[in-house]
This record gives sequence, structure tokens and C-alpha cells, in this order.
Amino acid sequence: MPEPMPARPASGSAIGADVIVVGAGPGGSTAAAHLADRGLDVVLLEKATFPREKVCGDGLTPRAVKQLIRLGIDTSEEAGWVRNKGLRVYGGRTEPFELPWPELAEFPPYGLVRARAEFDKILADRAVSGGARLFERTNVTAPIIDPRTDRIVGVTSKDGRSFRAPVVIAADGNSARLALSMGLAKRTDRPMGVAVRAYFTSPRTHDDYMESWLELWDGKPGESNLLPGYGWVFGMGDGTVNVGLGTVGSSSEPAKLNYREMFGRWLANTPPEWGFRPENQVGPTLGAALPMSFNRQPAYTRGLLLVGDSGGMISPFNGEGISYAMEAAEMAADAIADAHFRGFGTPSAERALRGYPARLKAEWGGYFRLGQVFVSLIEHPQVMHLCTRYGLPRPTLMRFTMKLLAHLYDTRDGDWMDKVITTVAKMAPSA
Repeated sequence: MPEPMPARPASGSAIGADVIVVGAGPGGSTAAAHLADRGLDVVLLEKATFPREKVCGDGLTPRAVKQLIRLGIDTSEEAGWVRNKGLRVYGGRTEPFELPWPELAEFPPYGLVRARAEFDKILADRAVSGGARLFERTNVTAPIIDPRTDRIVGVTSKDGRSFRAPVVIAADGNSARLALSMGLAKRTDRPMGVAVRAYFTSPRTHDDYMESWLELWDGKPGESNLLPGYGWVFGMGDGTVNVGLGTVGSSSEPAKLNYREMFGRWLANTPPEWGFRPENQVGPTLGAALPMSFNRQPAYTRGLLLVGDSGGMISPFNGEGISYAMEAAEMAADAIADAHFRGFGTPSAERALRGYPARLKAEWGGYFRLGQVFVSLIEHPQVMHLCTRYGLPRPTLMRFTMKLLAHLYDTRDGDWMDKVITTVAKMAPSA
């Protein structure tokens, strides 16, 4: 089947649609795909051109894999994906712990790795093949507000074009420019993370486990200083690995740390045969902020829906954002399609749209609140050290912790671990 062709940039009069989606990352493209599948006319706006690079760990947990399957995307190795069967965890001792992904009814038992440049293009192509109109090189600069209703009715781009629709999705990432222009400020009582990553040529490229480091030492483990944060190593299957470092703090402003310098100190003490040295680095070291726990609310207001990083939909437990962006995208598509067929502009349609943030909080609110408590504890390296030293060697406790931290448990008819986590998450007040 030939590759779908994106829409050509247009000029002149306003371009109309049922829905405008700003940002063609995982959240935006997934929303556009689901909306197009439901029969709506969708315009998808992207400031760059595909393929384009994004700062990311490139690793997808089974939670994200489920969303790819729901979109009908082939996740086989033959289609270019690198599969992994679990998580390898370093902490508390020299040898790592290997934890297979849990066998669950609600999620597949495997993860995936794919470079973001390829991953995002796959999702954008899926949206276009379903009927969405993609406009690349379209940098959205401002909302169009109806002065009579004070609702967003479109957006303008840097080159002077305008796009109009009764509903707009902001999937424009951590910058959240569209949300800010609509008066949605960042909350200061939510965790904020920072991540840096780089690629290296390495013999570990074909590793079938995603690797997480819960203790980062700046010298010999146990005999040097513990650095704040966590690390990851994901084999890309192409001769390279994605290696990164992330930190998280309980306040909206990350600590004043030199993350690249910390990254270098940690890498300098990894085994030399792994190749994580400057002479093997491919491309620059890049960093990005990680907004967490619904740090921008409400997720729907005056015709605007927030999806993904623009609404702080990153887990405080593990820094994962792709799965939540894709899940939120489908929830937003459900609400918008419902509103469309009720009749945009009617009170009934507005009730459908207001159901979107309510559903988000029902699904993740308690879990994200638990994550905020978790962050307040582990942001101190000494606390993390105690947890890894005394918790990791206990297999049952570690399996329980993995399910909690990875948000991988059955919410219906699961085992005792699943039932405990589900109950506690429901009892916790929403983030």
C-alpha cells in the first residue's frame, strides 16, 4: 500500500474542519486517528516535518503497546519494532534483578522500542490514512476566540493562515502555548521532572530487557556519592542504545542541577565494554522537562481539550508519558465524537465535552496522587537507597512494586496485588 500523502500547506481563506488538533506527537496523531475513524473531519497541525527527532527514552511499556494495538498498528519485529520481555533493575547490589512483564488480561506481556522519529511518523501516517488532513510546517501562534461566547473557534499560524473548528485539541507538548494563551497556568503543587538522553554505539543494542537504574553513583557503587534520579538503558536493535537520566521533584520547579554533568559522571562509571563513552556517542545529549500529575487544569475549557504533556499527563512514578498521551487522546476523541453527533454548541454537547476531564480523573486521578506521595519520598537519594537495598531482594514485594510503578495491573478480577493497588488508587483523592 502506498504511503499516505500529507495535506499540502494552504493559504488564503480559513481552512475549516470539525476538529483541529495542534501537535502531531503521540497524543495528537492518536487523537486525529480516532476522530477520523469516528467519521469526523480532522485537521492535524505540526510545526516541523516528518521524520523529526524528539527527546525520549524510546521505550514503550505494555501500557503503550496496548494503544498501538487499538489503532491497528503492526507491532511485530518484522515491522521494525524491537520487542522486550521485561524490566532489568539495578539497585541494592551489583547484580541486577530481572522482572518479566506481568501476565494480565488488560495489557500484552511485552514492551517495544522504536526511535521517536520513526514512531511519531508511524502514528501521523496512521492518522492520515484514516482521513485526517496533516499540515506540516505549521507553527500555531494563537487561538481564535469568538468574542460573543469567549470560546476557541480556531487557531492562526506563524505564516498567517487560519484554521477553524468548533473544538480544538492542544497536543503541543510541554510548552503548552495554546493552553497558556487560553489562561491555563501551570500548577505549582505538582511534580516536575527533567530527563536527558544520548545515543551510543554499543554491543548491548539487542538487549531483550528494558533496563532501569534506581541508584546512580558518581564512582564505585557503595563507596561514592549517590546522584539524584534514575537511569535507563534501552537497546535500539540497530547498533545503538538509548541511555538516559531522569530526576523528579515534588515542586513545579526542578532543582537547580547540572543534568548533563550528572549524566556524564554516571556514564563514566558504567562498564567500559558497554561503550557509554564520548567517543561512541551518536548525536548530541538532549534534555526535556516532564510535567506530571495533571499540572495544568482543567483538561477541557471553552472548546479546548488538553492531551498529553500540555495537560501534565506524565506518571510521577516512572516518567512515562506516551501511553497516557495516547489513552487521553482516545478519551478526548470519544467525548468530541459524542458532542459532534449531539450537535456542537448545544448544552448536551457541552456536557459530553465536560465528561472528558471527569473521565481522566476517574481513570488516573488516584494513581497520580499516590505518585505524588512516592515522589516526595524518593526525591531524596538516601531514601531510594534504603528502598532498593531492603525492598528489591524480596521477590513478592518487587513484583508488587513493578506493577505499581509501571501502572500494569488488572482493575477487574486480578490477583491480590492487582486488587490492593486498584483499591488504594480508588481511595486516594484525585490529583
